[in-house]
Amino acid sequence: MLQEESDLSLIIAQIVQKLKGSNLYAQLERQAWGSWEKRILKSLNSMCTELSIPLARKRPVAEQKELLNKWNEMGTDEPDLSLFRPVYAPKDFLEVLINLRNPNYENGDPLSFRTHLGLIQVPLKVKDIPELKEYFVELGLNTGQLGIDDSTQVPPELFENEHVRIGQKVLAEQDSAAAQQYIRQGSPTALRAELWALILNISGQPEDILYYEQLKTNVIQYDLLVDRLTYKDVKLTASNDDYYFVFEDYLYQVLLCFSRDTSVLGHFAYNCASPPKSYIRGKIGLEEYAVFYPPNGVIPFHGFSMYVAPLCFLYHEPYKLYQIFREMYVRFFFRLHSISSHPSGIVSLCLLFESLLQTYLPQLFYHLREIGAQPLRISFKWMARAFSGYLATDQLLLLWDRILGYNSLEILAVLAAAVFAFRAVNLMEVTSLAAAEAVLADISTLKVMPLLQIFLFATVT
Repeated sequence: MLQEESDLSLIIAQIVQKLKGSNLYAQLERQAWGSWEKRILKSLNSMCTELSIPLARKRPVAEQKELLNKWNEMGTDEPDLSLFRPVYAPKDFLEVLINLRNPNYENGDPLSFRTHLGLIQVPLKVKDIPELKEYFVELGLNTGQLGIDDSTQVPPELFENEHVRIGQKVLAEQDSAAAQQYIRQGSPTALRAELWALILNISGQPEDILYYEQLKTNVIQYDLLVDRLTYKDVKLTASNDDYYFVFEDYLYQVLLCFSRDTSVLGHFAYNCASPPKSYIRGKIGLEEYAVFYPPNGVIPFHGFSMYVAPLCFLYHEPYKLYQIFREMYVRFFFRLHSISSHPSGIVSLCLLFESLLQTYLPQLFYHLREIGAQPLRISFKWMARAFSGYLATDQLLLLWDRILGYNSLEILAVLAAAVFAFRAVNLMEVTSLAAAEAVLADISTLKVMPLLQIFLFATVT
């Protein structure tokens, strides 16, 4: 009997050990997300109360007609948004992640993790450079890449011509898996829109156009408080961006329709979060009168519109642009603002970034830490927005090629670390967080692929 109990204890210990470092327990995820969600909803509800604006209302017929008439030029509309504020910004979310703790590690945490001196204190398993080299093998120095001006093996124009020919063949065969493999070396500009659509299984059927029109009708008929948050975000971000201001009308169309799309709720099935709920007026607390708010379950935050903006360069029919964005969101972008232990989740990306810097650029890491400039406080906004708005658009699209090609967001953390490595000499001379931020304030001139290649394949490990 004692032997059986001992064996059972050993088995349990082994199971617990396996769980450690690879999984944030679901309970921890739910608790952390639950309290964060309450804060967001409280902020939304207080705005509602302060401004005496309902969460949702049906538009009068005259207002519906007016909106329909100016649907393609909503950017010319200048509603008074001075009283509205973003519900939260990435830096607020970072504070939540910094305060995450796994209670199972309070005592007897592994020695290896005790030496982690970054802001993220949740022990998840993340890749080191040898593992990243193996994972991103197609980005190697001896493999042809779009986004590299010179190659030691093959003249760039020869590689590009051959790469275009192969890409056309992939498109002709409509092979999604082949497209995903192909795009790991970058997509030719002329083929990118079709390749991304193929990888995301977007075909633009008549029913897709009809579905988009139904969402548009819903926008015309109903006014939501979150619409003001969308307007405000576009005005604060994309409208002030040299690359994206011309797409203002597209952004309103896509984001307003997105907020009404209940099919987006499906991603909560593989996410620890639950969609926020509101109650029909006068029925607060009665579950049968609870409704998801907004209907898609996603409350926009500061910078949210920048997930859409780069796609406007590729897709000019609103319904197609909408479909591509929605698929990109439910596959990738939702992970950048939700708490999970997934390798592409923002918690893992933060930890990967910090561990790469601490392991491979220890002097820089310790220097910045000593002067109160924890690197993650600077890089978090880049990763949370998938670098949109920070890189030149051609470079951003080359980066997103690889996100689609590897079906992973881990490359964001690698690039963030590579940027620090590239600016390391300057960063070693700074003496404050403000000075460090100044060194990294403008990364729009950086070339993505050389940075990634040098960091992954030319770094001594």
